[in-house]
Amino acid sequence: MSIAGQVAIAGIGQTRFGRGLKESERELACLAIDMALKDAGVEPGEIDALSSYTMEATPDFEIVRNLGLGPLHYFSQAPHGGGAGPAAVGHAAMALATGQARAAVVWRARKRSGAASRVWAQSSPMLEDHWKWSRPSGLLRPVDEVAVTARRYAHEHGDIAPALAEIAMALRAYACANPAAMMHGKPMDEAAYYASRMVADPLRLFDNCLESDGAVALVLLPAERARHAAQPPVLIEAFAQGMVPGHQSMADFHRADALTTSSHVTADHLWRQTRFTPADIDVAQIYDAFSPLILFSLEAYGFVPRGQAAAFIRDGALRPQGALPVNTAGGSLSEAYLHGLNLVTEAVRQLRGAATTQIADARLALVTGCDATPNGALLLRRAA
Repeated sequence: MSIAGQVAIAGIGQTRFGRGLKESERELACLAIDMALKDAGVEPGEIDALSSYTMEATPDFEIVRNLGLGPLHYFSQAPHGGGAGPAAVGHAAMALATGQARAAVVWRARKRSGAASRVWAQSSPMLEDHWKWSRPSGLLRPVDEVAVTARRYAHEHGDIAPALAEIAMALRAYACANPAAMMHGKPMDEAAYYASRMVADPLRLFDNCLESDGAVALVLLPAERARHAAQPPVLIEAFAQGMVPGHQSMADFHRADALTTSSHVTADHLWRQTRFTPADIDVAQIYDAFSPLILFSLEAYGFVPRGQAAAFIRDGALRPQGALPVNTAGGSLSEAYLHGLNLVTEAVRQLRGAATTQIADARLALVTGCDATPNGALLLRRAA
């Protein structure tokens, strides 16, 4: 059974993004969901399915009570932080496609700007889980872990610094055209990139995602119902998840080939489900908590052969007129970091023709989860 074309994203909503917002995570979640419901023209009582991240702080029953949703027939959470966004959407889509529910909400809310809220700030002095294989060596933060893989990539394929600089500058340029982005009005050139401090060699400050407060939400409906919603529907063409054998979250370099990641498993399964190929993608929203994840994902999803992503990026492929415009609202590096769910809302805007940097005649969009964790991906298409 395929879910292709059976379910649509009918509504999107987002709060403002920033640091130190006064609203709680619950308030931010409710605000974004209320906006998504209004965007779709759906009443709260129609929603009978909820899907979120396991890292979501607000319980589903709090969402139901505060917004007047339900009764619910389906509720789920997707694991693995940055790998969870496409999965949370995909799980809700499967519930609708199989008749378990009639209308779904997916959301992510964060109050990330406080240092104490960050996972690595909460490590125990005694480690008994999988972190014991990396943190005693000084790899304390996700940036340290991704830096190890980035150095391995550079060892095999050559200097990646110019490509990382181009990723940061391209996404900042998109953010400067997006009034909602945290980095709007803050342009960055190559000199500014290289002047930024080294955080974990070879990753500089601007290779790291923002620390953001905010929330985004989506409303999913069966495709037939979505045709009568308030906004043009965006159809879910395919959904996949993947976890490579031997995986270790973030510090995923204890395998014989650390550059063949869970994204390769996800990509293989995604392309098997559809007639479309990487050559058909008009715009991509690629998970970018750290800039090298874009480099790795371009190869995993088949846009370029192994070892050629850096040259592809340096040639301007990620820019609006490039071969594959990427993260066209600024992504996690320059719009906001909400564990990637804002990448889905930007894909929807592109396919509606309503993005701040609109890619001409965008009909097919790829959205990916975090390359360094078990993850997922979505293929979205504009309804005919």
